[in-house]
Amino acid sequence: MRTRRALLLALALAPTLGLQAEDKAGDKAARTVIVVRHAEKVDESKDPPLSAAGQARAEALATALANARIDAVVTTQLQRTKLTAAPLVKSRSLTPIVVDATADAKAHAKAVAAAVLARPAGEAILVVGHSNTVPAIVAALGGPEGLAICDHEYTSLFVLTIPASGPVRVIRGTFGAPDPPGTDGCRPAVPGPSQGR
Repeated sequence: MRTRRALLLALALAPTLGLQAEDKAGDKAARTVIVVRHAEKVDESKDPPLSAAGQARAEALATALANARIDAVVTTQLQRTKLTAAPLVKSRSLTPIVVDATADAKAHAKAVAAAVLARPAGEAILVVGHSNTVPAIVAALGGPEGLAICDHEYTSLFVLTIPASGPVRVIRGTFGAPDPPGTDGCRPAVPGPSQGR
């Protein structure tokens, strides 16, 4: 509950801060990275579009970040990540940076981190990944190891403040409609040889 309150406070302050947080030393070079899993998909096919619930979640993400002054968006080549970012991309007139998902989640996460860190200092960046890549992306950006996204979990949102020097700060919150009952106790999805779930 405290994490959710902290996220809501950060989002409430977004019009003022632009989610481009400065650390206590006044580090204007801090990057803010928001990492989410793609929204709900219609089926388990190789490259499915979003379901109606997923489309609603994509709109909820755009609403949650409407005042965050997002400067860049990173997705995979798969349409579920692109469609999750689409409402925000459209509202900000951005062209997503596509980092292809591969069977190796850690290698993909390193490529995403490199794309994020190549952006100018002080930017706010949205990254849309998969259940098996979001934890690896957070870790590759300097966040904690061992996070998990369950197979039916779509609400998690990670806000990372990456200063020019010093530790990365992470807030885990939620956005959009709640996950189905019982998701809190689910086991993490086991990544297979596919390109993310």
